[in-house]
Amino acid sequence: MTQLLTATGLYKSFGGIKAVNNAHIEVKQGSITGLIGPNGAGKTTLFNLLSNFLRPDEGSVIFDDQVIDHLAPHKIAQKGCIRTFQVARVLSRLSVLENMLLAKPQQTGESFLKVWLQQKQLRQEERANKEQAMAILESVGLAAKANDYAGALSGGQRKLLEIARTLMTSPKLILLDEPAAGVNPTLINQICEHIQRWNQQGISFLIIEHNMDVIMSLCDRVWVLAEGTNLADGTPEEIQNNSDVLEAYLGE
Repeated sequence: MTQLLTATGLYKSFGGIKAVNNAHIEVKQGSITGLIGPNGAGKTTLFNLLSNFLRPDEGSVIFDDQVIDHLAPHKIAQKGCIRTFQVARVLSRLSVLENMLLAKPQQTGESFLKVWLQQKQLRQEERANKEQAMAILESVGLAAKANDYAGALSGGQRKLLEIARTLMTSPKLILLDEPAAGVNPTLINQICEHIQRWNQQGISFLIIEHNMDVIMSLCDRVWVLAEGTNLADGTPEEIQNNSDVLEAYLGE
């Protein structure tokens, strides 16, 4: 498999504290890659650097053979690298379906002039977008909630909606920040099944997760951060038996 994402020599400091210290990470195309580490290890900060929600003090990020660390987050998203958040971000006062439709990029209706000059194309596009959104919602078990306010969903359902919404953008890589946090076990299993199915359809994943059962069952490769720097990387089995990881991460 070829490299889809490569980040090297990343540094980020806050008030003299190095949150990320010479970190590197690689994600192969078609893989499900895990990122673990104790609380405060710098995992979410690293995600923010990869998606440029934070600018790195030093280092480079290459996605799909292009340097992206100088691009705005929405430009990175347009290239196919999409991220989610620890606390799912949905537009609470819009419906579930409207949340999905807003994610579709480069819609004809975004142009004031085209709204008037290309009305037939606009209607066809809106119909196709709605069909796509409903198909995705059906696949994650949220079709019955399509007309409900997104704010009325449970925490687990919001996470499903956030992940499902990324599919409207035809992503190449999805950065998932703790998809199982605060989610009941049944829904965790459903999320894992969806991730595996979408991966089989060609989408790559980089996942931060504290639930080791999720990481070990899903991931092809796991990277470990501790105090903002790389501690280890390898297969799930190698990480489980790594003494440095056991000491730093599991406290053994």
